[in-house]
Amino acid sequence: MSAPLSLGIDIGGTFTDLVVLNPNDGRAIIWKESTTPDDPARGTMLGLQHLLKKGNIAPASIGRVVHATTLFTNALIERKGALTGLLTTAGFADVLEIGRERKYELYDLFLEMPKPLVARPLRREAHERLAPDGQVEIPLDMEAMVREVAFLVDAGVTSLAICFLHAYANPIHERMAAEAIRQRFPSLSITLSSDIAPEIREYPRCVTTVANAYVRPIAEIYLENLERALKQVGVAGSLFLMLSNGGLTHVAEAKRAPVQLLESGPAAGALAGAWFGRHAGLDRVLAFDMGGTTAKLALVDDGEPLVAWGFEAARTKRFLRGSGLPIQIATVELIEIGAGGGSIARRSDLGTLHVGPESAGAQPGPVCYARGGQEPTVTDSDLSLGYLNADFFLGGAMQIDLAGAERALGSLASSMGLEALRGASGIHDVVNENMAGAARVAIAERGRVPQDYALLATGGAAPVHAWHVARKLEIKRVICPPGAGAGSTIGMLMAPARIDRVASFNMPLASADLSAVDAIFFGLEKDGMAVIHETGADMAKARLRRLADMRYIGQGFEITVMLDAELDQQGILAAFETAYGKLFGRTPPGAAVQFVALRVSVTALMPGAGGKLRLDGQGSGDSALKGYRDVYYADLEEKRSTPVYDRYALAPGTHITGPAVFEENESTFIVGPGARISLLPEGSIMAEYVS
Repeated sequence: MSAPLSLGIDIGGTFTDLVVLNPNDGRAIIWKESTTPDDPARGTMLGLQHLLKKGNIAPASIGRVVHATTLFTNALIERKGALTGLLTTAGFADVLEIGRERKYELYDLFLEMPKPLVARPLRREAHERLAPDGQVEIPLDMEAMVREVAFLVDAGVTSLAICFLHAYANPIHERMAAEAIRQRFPSLSITLSSDIAPEIREYPRCVTTVANAYVRPIAEIYLENLERALKQVGVAGSLFLMLSNGGLTHVAEAKRAPVQLLESGPAAGALAGAWFGRHAGLDRVLAFDMGGTTAKLALVDDGEPLVAWGFEAARTKRFLRGSGLPIQIATVELIEIGAGGGSIARRSDLGTLHVGPESAGAQPGPVCYARGGQEPTVTDSDLSLGYLNADFFLGGAMQIDLAGAERALGSLASSMGLEALRGASGIHDVVNENMAGAARVAIAERGRVPQDYALLATGGAAPVHAWHVARKLEIKRVICPPGAGAGSTIGMLMAPARIDRVASFNMPLASADLSAVDAIFFGLEKDGMAVIHETGADMAKARLRRLADMRYIGQGFEITVMLDAELDQQGILAAFETAYGKLFGRTPPGAAVQFVALRVSVTALMPGAGGKLRLDGQGSGDSALKGYRDVYYADLEEKRSTPVYDRYALAPGTHITGPAVFEENESTFIVGPGARISLLPEGSIMAEYVS
């Protein structure tokens, strides 16, 4: 391989995926290493050693490194962040516990709400007050404020969140406080709400600010250590981080606002779905990413994943909306399901089969990993059903205990009065229905139907399940791209640099000064372009998008609308009514419209982001048929001898009739009966249901 090369690193719950890509010819080399939960960097560096050796790659030839991690999300979930304090306006110290005063399960008398990241004694008040328009009503008492912070420092606080009332309208008091605190306590990490989430709604703004402060010291140490470790092994390239919005940023921005990285790994999976979908000529794709711990779904319209402007982190009830911490950041809109290869199957108290959301993770992992796992998992059932090859797991690099998996499955099936094969099939079917059910609801909520999409599978487990999930959703086309098992990592190597900025602007459209709106947009664009420029992205091809959060006056929530660069009232109103009509079917006649916030999204292509992908051996023309294996099909209620193909040896234009199994080192694609299968020019396998 010739320089410059790109290295992608995605640390997941079960495996850490590493990919080296040569952007000149698209050649990629993949390695999967078991994640080391006690020290994720250890597994990363071990995997890097194996990857460099496999590809005979000199570390100095790597020109850039792109990284996504769940470390910061896990810190929120496990409450293992820095000891954090909160400084807020007098009378508002309990905002974190009052929340929205909304129960996510109305009739649960023992409802557990998400625990605040800052304990009550560490939430201190400052004497100050701003009006909703930003006018100063009570000046900031600097001396009293510094005394409150001194109390926090004496209590051991190392990171401070400052969230004053209405700071989104005027940051003056927050900035005055930060300057005074830095002079008195220079080692204290400080996060301002006016920098992180300058938007209305006190509770989510405060939570977002606190969450950033909570993980910021961890992010700074982790990123510094990672940069150092990469330099020590001779990697010369700069480090970039995957953001939740589907773009990249440099280390300094990631250290400043690590809250933007909370959904970085899943966002990369959605980006991979969009990239492979575009190369397959598909505008509408349901990106399906399933690994060892969870599965994620993302809608891709017109070649780009949908983006939301907030999500919930660290849910008390993982899959119940309202049970988590609301985070106000730009993020790829994801549907999360507690279904992965490591999802544990159990007999419920009612005697029914229950799968997930508990996962065996990387340690001890599924029973077949022979690392101490005792309870059967989805991977164990897939192995027993013939979907996976015990002798070719991770290309034969990982030894698998098939007999142990079948014993565990047999024990579970026996406890439910089932035959072992029927029990394994039940596990596979239950987890598929869980994923299909979540997809149905999410797609319907967005005013769409599944049949308009193709299902594109990435992740180690998704290609095994995609065909069956698609049949449940009545989706006709399923796509399995090359290197699907490391799809998220490939996706981040194709990602552009991206930054999103927001400013509060609460004003009726009819009376809004559009020159003032334009000035706010210009300021946001200037800030965003400066950050993008520091990544080294191609500024000549930078793309600016203007958006606005808008609603009808009197409504409690808003929608985000794309605006033209040239602003005029009629054009803005038409854009809002079109977007509103798509979501709700109609617009109320004569209702007045208002702005709530203004947003800017800046993207630019990164040097080294490959425009193509080629894996070793891909399209070699060698004999692709490896043999036959007995594979279980639920429709037939039996196993059938099925041809097994080496997908790397398939030549573009190859046509096959299902059923068929396609094996690659990182994943296995299962296609059932009634399918017409073809290998697309860019290497993806397309399976279409025809009967």
